[in-house]
Parts: sequence; structure tokens; C-alpha cells
Amino acid sequence: MSKAAAPQIELASADPSIAQEMARWLAHLGAERRLSPKTLEAYGRDLRQCLDFLCAHWGERVTLERFAALEATDVRAFMAMRRADDIAGRSLMRALAGLRSFGRFLEREGKGKVGALSAIRAPKVAKSLPKPLPMASAKRLADADERAGEERETWILARDAAVMALLYGSGLRISEALSLKRREVPRPGEGDVLVVTGKGNKTRMVPVLQNVLALIQEYVAICPYPLPAERPIFVGARGGPLSPRIIQLAMERLRGALGLPDSATPHALRHSFATHLLSRGGDLRAIQELLGHSSLSTTQVYTGIDSERLLEVYASAHPRR
Repeated sequence: MSKAAAPQIELASADPSIAQEMARWLAHLGAERRLSPKTLEAYGRDLRQCLDFLCAHWGERVTLERFAALEATDVRAFMAMRRADDIAGRSLMRALAGLRSFGRFLEREGKGKVGALSAIRAPKVAKSLPKPLPMASAKRLADADERAGEERETWILARDAAVMALLYGSGLRISEALSLKRREVPRPGEGDVLVVTGKGNKTRMVPVLQNVLALIQEYVAICPYPLPAERPIFVGARGGPLSPRIIQLAMERLRGALGLPDSATPHALRHSFATHLLSRGGDLRAIQELLGHSSLSTTQVYTGIDSERLLEVYASAHPRR
């Protein structure tokens, strides 16, 4: 293993040998694993908190030998202490991942094997889903006039409105919308279906509303850059590929203007598409196909369907009813 330069670290709860290995570990993660500075900061903070806890738990400063002899009960006690501080499951999972990484580093360096860390099960993390937007709000996001006061070129406002209309109107992922080639998008009145390439390079057909095609055509008509048939139809301010981050920023501006919560993101428009279809009696299997989900259970979780709604679908569709 290459030896990355390590800064000096001082720990009140552990002896210098631990501090030295911690510094070398973080330097290794930054130089060879290329983890972000924020991740390194979080890992370092988690390890410090663990060492502080162990020092108080054992009643003595933590040595390298004692840390290597860590027991599962010690790790569980630390995790319980963190959970008592109302730390979210995702943060607990990151803390455990960091401690395991440090343990593996010590083992590779011949400084002991911290087997207790691998014996602890990762905490469960609740699945968080974007909340659907009200129908009226989702429609307003696709109105370029809502951003008329911004100092941005008209074609950019039209482009953003067209993208958001496509996300809500056809339930596309933002990556799917931005990868659409011009030849794949029919003119208004010349088609009503898109062939989309989704995850796993799988293609699917999705319907597209005529008013959405009209918004796309309005953008195309005033876009100052050439839009060849084989290139993406949506381009950035300099004519290059349009980054998803640009659409996310546009959504953030609209959130403030429309008084929408932070959960109003481009992905929430896809979620709203599915939820609104379902609320109006849409078939679960059909929505699964439209979203490009390989499993019906994915669609159930994605749309936030409760058990009562599933029973309604079952009762109305089962041939033996």
C-alpha cells in the first residue's frame, strides 16, 4: 500500500498510536480512494465520536491494542448512544461504514483485526420518497411565464418549461428527458409517442401530450443553436449538453416563486405523474410500464400506494370476484 502524506491529529481520548493511524487512514481515503473532503470530514468526526465514547465507556484512553480487541457489545453501545441523540439511520449507517473502513485499514497494515465491526448489522434506513405535487402546482412549473421576472434569455425559460412539462406529462427520469434526440420527438400533430431509453439501456414507449410537444416546439423555434436530428434536443446555454443540475436550479427558483416545499424537485414531477394517474383510476400494471419499472413492487413503493388501495385494485380486477 502506498504511503499517503498524513496530517497530524491530536486526540484527547486516544493515545498517539491511534491518532497516527487515523491520520494515515484519512490520507489514504483521500489520495487513493478519492473520497470527497466532506466524506472524509464526516468519517473523521464519526471515528472521533466513537473514540470519545470508548474512552468514557472503558474509563481510560483508547490504545491501538484495546481498539483492535473491540467487542460487539462496545459497538452496539456506541450506536445506541448515537441513536439516543436522535441521529438518523443514514448517519448511523455512514458511521458504521467509516468504522469498518478504519478497521480494514488497521488489518491491512498489520495492526490487528477488529472483527466486532463486521459482526454488527447495519441500521435500517427508511426509504424516503419525493412527495407528489398538487396537480395545479405541477402544471404551473411548466409555464415559462412564471419566471418572466428572471434575467434569463427567453429561449432558456422556454427550454426549462418544456423539460418540466415532459417530466410531469410523460413521467420521465430527468436523464431520459435530457438524452432525447431531436428525431425522437415528434412535432405537434405528427405523433403522440416517445421511445425512451431508460435504466439498463432498456427502451420503452411512453405517450406524450400534444400541449407538451407544443412547448417543446416553442423552445426549438427560438433556440439560437442548431439542433441536429441525431443530437439531444435540449441544450445548455452555450449549445452543449444540458446538465440535470440546471433543471434542478430552475426548480429551486420556482419553488420560491410558487411557495412550494423543498420536496418539489424534478424527480418529484415523475412521482407526481404516477401518483396522479393512480388517483384517477390508472391501472397499476400500466403505470409500471410507463415508468419503466421491472418489478411491480417498485411501482407500489414509488407511488406510495397503501394496502387499502391495493385491495381495491385486486377486488375490482380479479376474475373470480
